[in-house]
Amino acid sequence: MSNLIEKMTRVLTELRQPGKGSSMLVGVLLATTLAMSAANLLLPADSAFYVSTYTITLMGKYLCFAMLAMAVDIIWGYCGILSLGHGAFFALGGYGMGMYLMRQIGDRGVYGNPDLPDFMVFLNWQELPWYWFGMDQFWFAVLMALAIPGLLAFVFGWLAFRSRVTGVYLSIMTQALTYALMLAFFRNEMGFGGNNGLTDFKDILGFDLQADATRVALLLVTTLLLVIAFITSRAIVQSRLGRVIVAVRDAEARARFLGYRTERYKVWLFVYSALIAAVAGMLYVPQVGIINPGEFSPLNSIEVVVWVAVGGRGTLYGAIVGALLVNYAKTRFTAIMPDGWLFALGALFVIVTVYLPQGLAGLLQRFGRSESVQAARREEDAGSDSGISTREVNA
Repeated sequence: MSNLIEKMTRVLTELRQPGKGSSMLVGVLLATTLAMSAANLLLPADSAFYVSTYTITLMGKYLCFAMLAMAVDIIWGYCGILSLGHGAFFALGGYGMGMYLMRQIGDRGVYGNPDLPDFMVFLNWQELPWYWFGMDQFWFAVLMALAIPGLLAFVFGWLAFRSRVTGVYLSIMTQALTYALMLAFFRNEMGFGGNNGLTDFKDILGFDLQADATRVALLLVTTLLLVIAFITSRAIVQSRLGRVIVAVRDAEARARFLGYRTERYKVWLFVYSALIAAVAGMLYVPQVGIINPGEFSPLNSIEVVVWVAVGGRGTLYGAIVGALLVNYAKTRFTAIMPDGWLFALGALFVIVTVYLPQGLAGLLQRFGRSESVQAARREEDAGSDSGISTREVNA
């Protein structure tokens, strides 16, 4: 038992060290998704180890949420900016991918129009809006799905940070931003499907979205991009740039007095986190099969903050773990008591705030430190006992 505790202590200690935790998390993510993919494609459906396509899709959705949580953790945990509007960047990236998928339907829609999506035919639109041009090309759709959220984040961040808006005022502004976008996208005149959004997707890059192989490929791509984003973000926060960002978080006035243009660092990091959120939205849509204005809801952005708080902000891996655990709990809880999930989520946030202010990551770190102290004391006691025995023998 003592050997097991010592091994767990070493694992937790390594997880806190730069680079070690990254390798461990990357290995777990890759091994898990590869094992699930193989179990889905290679094993028969009646096998005890078979993983259903539904589970593959659910895991892919969880990983998209994990990427979104990591984007929030980058800006909140390391720069101290509590954004309640990252759901907007997530949804904009999703709409960019949704527009591409809608253009791929062609004449296979309900109304059989090769140029106009079904909702435009239903609303008596006569021609495709100009902002839909080029969205039938995958590379252009990806470019737009990244450029629009990135540009929005740059303009918003530049105006807000140059005006030195901070704290709860900035959080309210980000919440107002996503709420305004939600109201706009609910309007049919916007040309994005209104209340129903974009759905009924058929294929992506010529591959059937309902095929098991396509679902597995989307899961693997999501895992790979999550790993790349995690490693890149880890490298940034451990670099000199990351140390300046942490200094801005802890003492912005002092950093500005030393000559740093703090607003530029904050804008850059805000745009970077918005791009990660947009990528998560792009991966989310083909796996879930729908994107609607409800994704802009401020409640969704607040829920992301809860994921990060549960996992532990300022750790990156904590945000990923928190997103996975909370969303799995949501799936199980809503199946048992659908109306009680929001109450459970609120209670969870209160409990974490009061008793686990550093989240699960902080709990693991405290456990690792306590076990390290106990191990050191055991070594000292063993050394003391050995010294006493030696003196007795010499006597």
